[in-house]
Amino acid sequence: MVKKSATGLHLPVDYGITPGSGPGHLGIFGYEPQQVIIGRGVIEALGVGLDPQATDLAIRGNFATVKYENGTPVVIDRRAGRISTEENRRLVEIISSHLKKIGEVQIIIKSGMEHRFAVLLRFPESLPLEAEKINDTDPQVTGRPPLEPRGQTEVAEKIAQVVKEFVKRTAELLKNEPKANYILLRGFSIKPKIESFEERYGLRASCIAVYPMYKGLASLVGMKVVSFEGETLKDEIEVLKREWKHFDFFFMHIKNTDSYGEDGNWEGKVKVIEEFDACLPELLNLQPSVLCITGDHSTPCILRTHSWHPVPTLIYSPFVLGNTSQRFTERECLKGELGIFYSVKLMPLLLAHAGVLKKFGA
Repeated sequence: MVKKSATGLHLPVDYGITPGSGPGHLGIFGYEPQQVIIGRGVIEALGVGLDPQATDLAIRGNFATVKYENGTPVVIDRRAGRISTEENRRLVEIISSHLKKIGEVQIIIKSGMEHRFAVLLRFPESLPLEAEKINDTDPQVTGRPPLEPRGQTEVAEKIAQVVKEFVKRTAELLKNEPKANYILLRGFSIKPKIESFEERYGLRASCIAVYPMYKGLASLVGMKVVSFEGETLKDEIEVLKREWKHFDFFFMHIKNTDSYGEDGNWEGKVKVIEEFDACLPELLNLQPSVLCITGDHSTPCILRTHSWHPVPTLIYSPFVLGNTSQRFTERECLKGELGIFYSVKLMPLLLAHAGVLKKFGA
């Protein structure tokens, strides 16, 4: 298929900048990631079905494994061995049943997938934007203690004290757990107001995803998140078929290429790509006017984390030049007609190839 497609590589943010999944997705949805700043906590909260209010500070959390050295916790696994979602729910139930408030602040916690969860700290009054200026407690590496939450402003520091107490109390509740005996917190954020995807493009958009964070990103820009049973790629394809006539635009997300990249599991990553490749004919049978295959960022197995490298991109439509790339790889996509471009230019390219953009000027 790549031989019949326009190919290139997109830059999620800018040269040399490693993006998180939030800015990575916002870019491909057509929102300038350096202007529309959205915290990970809000995305995670929306993704698990929470509804952040103006009084809420949203936080994304990981269950983690620590060992105590002279009373100080030291992180030995930032994801607690990627515990099962069922185990996650059991732990969240323990926390939520024992920890409902800290002073006047209500604690709302909900499970995500595997080791992830979301927290809302609900305050008595609306929070100013500076309330989110608190550093993550995740040190991002093992062998070090978790970071202490600190606010960059006076208001944020007061809120950081609540966060500190929340971490302390959960650590006490989890101390006897064999794996998930601690929590790491990231992405302290307040829900922003942004233009919806439909307002921007005039498209009824749908999201088909398994992991909560990507549902949250889609929900944030006003996409309809479709509920379905199952977690496999085939399940997602079946939902796409079912919903095909109800929407103008579909965002279908596949997670495990990223997860295996973070684990350094090259064979697993290849297997997921091959699995998608086998499902591709079913997707093409739906006869989309435009099909785009890309990622929100690179996750090289050699690095075991996100990276700054440009992301391979394929656009399939009757109106491409094509016949420039032979395979869907970084080096081959570099030969394509799209070249290297910023991710915010992807949506205009897709709309143009769908024939829905008006001519500019006389």
